[in-house]
Amino acid sequence: MSNEGVNFNMSGLGDALNAEARAGLVNALKNKLQSLAGDHSDVLESLSPIVRKRVESQHDELEAKFFEERAALEAKYQKLYQPLYAKRYDIVNGLADAEGTANEAAKDQGEEKDAEEKGVPDFWLTAMKNNEVLSDEITERDEGALKYLKDIKWYRVEEPKGFKLEFYFDTNPYFKNTVLTKTYLMIDEDEPILEKAIGTEIEWYPGKCLTQKLLKKKPKKGSKNAKPITKTEECESFFNFFNPPQVPEDDEDIDEDTAEELQNQMEQDYDIGRVVKQ
Repeated sequence: MSNEGVNFNMSGLGDALNAEARAGLVNALKNKLQSLAGDHSDVLESLSPIVRKRVESQHDELEAKFFEERAALEAKYQKLYQPLYAKRYDIVNGLADAEGTANEAAKDQGEEKDAEEKGVPDFWLTAMKNNEVLSDEITERDEGALKYLKDIKWYRVEEPKGFKLEFYFDTNPYFKNTVLTKTYLMIDEDEPILEKAIGTEIEWYPGKCLTQKLLKKKPKKGSKNAKPITKTEECESFFNFFNPPQVPEDDEDIDEDTAEELQNQMEQDYDIGRVVKQ
C-alpha cells in the first residue's frame, strides 16, 4: 500500500530465496524445540546443561543471522524502489504523464485531450477502499478528507526498533496538518511484539472534526431550559487511526475483560498499520 513495501517472493532473487530457506529452517528448529519442550520434555530434561545450551545457542545464532540478512535485503530494495515511487507520485498528482497511456492513444484517434484532467483523481482513496482491511475503517464522512491524500510513505525506525508511516495531504478544509504520522515501536520487531503506537494530533478546523459528532437532544418536558442540549460523542472514523489505544502506566486496576479488549484494539490497530506499510 505504501511507498516502501518489499516483496520477498520476487522471482530471480537468489538472496531472497536463501532468506526464505533460512526462515523455513529457523521455523522448523523452533517447532522441533517446542515439540520437544511440550510433548517430549523428558528428552530435553535428559540432556546435560552443556548440550542443551549448545542446541539453544546454535538456534539463536542461525535465527540472528537470518534476521540480519533479511533486514539488509529489505533496506537494499527500499532504495531500489524509490525512483518508481517518485515517478508514481508525479503521475498521481499530475506532475507528469505516464508513457504509453490512454491519453496518447486518444490523441492518435484525433480526440482532444482534456487540459484540465491531470493526475489520477482520488488515487489513494480508491486504493484504500479496495483493500479489505482498510475499507472497513473508512466511513462516508472520511472520504471527503481522504480525497486530499496525495502520498503515503514508510520508514524503518532503528532505535527502538519499529516503523513510521507518513500520510501527506494537500491543503484541505478539514485540518491544518499537511502530514499525519503513525509510529509503531516494537519490543521485538522480529516476532513482532508491539510496545506502543504514537499518532499525530490532528488540528481540526472548527466544525470539521471527523472523529466526533454533535448530538442535539430536545429538553425534557417541563424543563426550564427550552434550548436543545448539544452533546459531543466519539464516532467511527479512519482518522481514529492517528489516536491509537494506549496501555495505562498503572495497569494494576485493569480487570481481565478490560485487558483483553485493550489487547484486541492494539492488535487491530497494528494490523491496519502493517497493511498500510505493505
